[in-house]
Amino acid sequence: MRTRARIGLLLAAVATPALAQENAAPVRYEVAFPNAVHHEARISVTFSDVGEAPLVLRMSRSSPGRYAIHEFAKNVYSVSAVDGTGRPLPVGRSDPYSWTVAGHGGEVTVTYTLFADRADGTYSQIDATHAHLNMPATFMWAGGLEERPVEVTFRPFDPSWKVATQLQPVGDGRTFRAPDLQYLMDSPTELSDHELREWQVEEEGRRYTIRLAVHHEGTSEEVDRFAGMAERVVREQIALFGDVPDFDFGTYTFLADYLPHASGDGMEHRNSTYLTNSRSLSEADFAQIGTLSHEFIHAWNVERLRPAELEPFDFERANPTPSLWFSEGFTSYYGPLILRRAGLSSIDEYLEGLSGTLSAIVNAPGRRYGSPQEMSLRAPFVDAATAIDPTNHSNIFVSYYPYGAVIALALDLELRQHFPDRSLDDYMRQVWRTHGATERPFRPQDLREGLAALTGDPAFAERFFARTIEGSGLPDFEPLLRQAGLLLRRRHSGEAWLGPARLNVEGEAVTLDGGSTVGSPLYAAGLDGGDEIVRIGTIEIDRQEDWDAVLSRHSPGDAVRIDYIQRGLQRSATIIFAEDPTLEVVRFEAANLRPTAEQLSFRKAWLGDEADAS
Repeated sequence: MRTRARIGLLLAAVATPALAQENAAPVRYEVAFPNAVHHEARISVTFSDVGEAPLVLRMSRSSPGRYAIHEFAKNVYSVSAVDGTGRPLPVGRSDPYSWTVAGHGGEVTVTYTLFADRADGTYSQIDATHAHLNMPATFMWAGGLEERPVEVTFRPFDPSWKVATQLQPVGDGRTFRAPDLQYLMDSPTELSDHELREWQVEEEGRRYTIRLAVHHEGTSEEVDRFAGMAERVVREQIALFGDVPDFDFGTYTFLADYLPHASGDGMEHRNSTYLTNSRSLSEADFAQIGTLSHEFIHAWNVERLRPAELEPFDFERANPTPSLWFSEGFTSYYGPLILRRAGLSSIDEYLEGLSGTLSAIVNAPGRRYGSPQEMSLRAPFVDAATAIDPTNHSNIFVSYYPYGAVIALALDLELRQHFPDRSLDDYMRQVWRTHGATERPFRPQDLREGLAALTGDPAFAERFFARTIEGSGLPDFEPLLRQAGLLLRRRHSGEAWLGPARLNVEGEAVTLDGGSTVGSPLYAAGLDGGDEIVRIGTIEIDRQEDWDAVLSRHSPGDAVRIDYIQRGLQRSATIIFAEDPTLEVVRFEAANLRPTAEQLSFRKAWLGDEADAS
């Protein structure tokens, strides 16, 4: 998909207008924003030396880093075409995603209007403050010309706008190049009056520039502080993998939009990432660093250490892989762990986040319906996908992000337990050297073989994958965490629980907002989403406080009558209170227990120094 050979070809041809496809003219885009205040761009694309056959142009239906379908063509209109002499050409259309131009004589320029008003990792947004461009949501492309190099020229709406992108700059700072369509579509671009911070990283005589472009409404001092945090994260992640990726054109760029009209997101790309949030750095207390940490890990894990099913990326369909538990989940494990090791969070803060993730997955009903590989393959249905019919995802699906993070936790602690000189860090370096640094895509069996090679124990690798990856089993975390002087316990021990219920209160009507959870007392009693709860035992349920009172007055094991209305029918059942299953992980010291020197040493090797965050 994104080979160094293609990048090398571009570098060798910077001064040559005709590049190989070889020796074919590049595809040239021009992007202007005459109506930016109404979220429109006017985009022209010129194709030369294309022969006499009709040219078919398309808008993508999927985007790198996303696994679901997104119909980007819906925001394209006012399409026109001319030939090389400026003669107007008819534009035909027989499906929602493509346009056909015939009779062009070998050269055609197509011009269209794009509407864009969502700033996140998938879509584009245009207004008077910036142009936030995700390329599949922005550019038409022509079938059969995907290997041609590309030039893009931007005409900013505002003279103060600067361009931040992983594309290669050419000349005037407004024109950029990509070696082919795959690289172009993987190159998000921000045009705005952003603040830029830069620093260098080195490895074996090679120097790369890390850039942070922040478009926000805060202060320069806030950007300075955030850049300092980012630099610590970058340094710690390079130490984790023991290698700096070969960033094309020598740069990696964080594109950050922290604006009230942005949507919270992060989206990785080969040499850059989009970071978006509706809160400012100060409002969020710089919590955006968590997303930055997650996305930068992807420079190794998924952008180069890449599932074979994603190669090459297909812009016209969903791109599923059974390995998202690794690509997204292991990344989710390391995101907060890197913050801890970099001293940007305390151990207690780290454990609080770990508690929520571990509790959710251990108690997730969805694990009985499928393995992590199965959950990975459900990505096209959940990864920012939209549908109007209800689903049972809350019961049958477990997100591969936290699921994979808990699998990573299990493997890390089991490696440290059974192989004292090995950890998950070593495993990540092992698969990086084998598949990431060489950019040789992997399949699930390769990950199993990498674990066997690391440990020298194929039976351990087979057991782990059979139980945890192909199956949905998890280890007993209590003894694993005890190695680090950490206690796994119920957060609300002895407290009554009916389920993770969300209540909707309208007047005196209290209804379940969303379906009940498999395995919960509410589910066992037959209640479902939308049911109105009338009475539990002797207490009438008219408000949230009534619900809370019921829980406080009962103990696990108590059985009472519940009266409810289900789709107009008066119903009743016996409901049996359970014990709240929510888990938490705390240091022994917080539970008045004394860790041993061995446990403290284990904790330090895993989580870093005990010092509080700075």
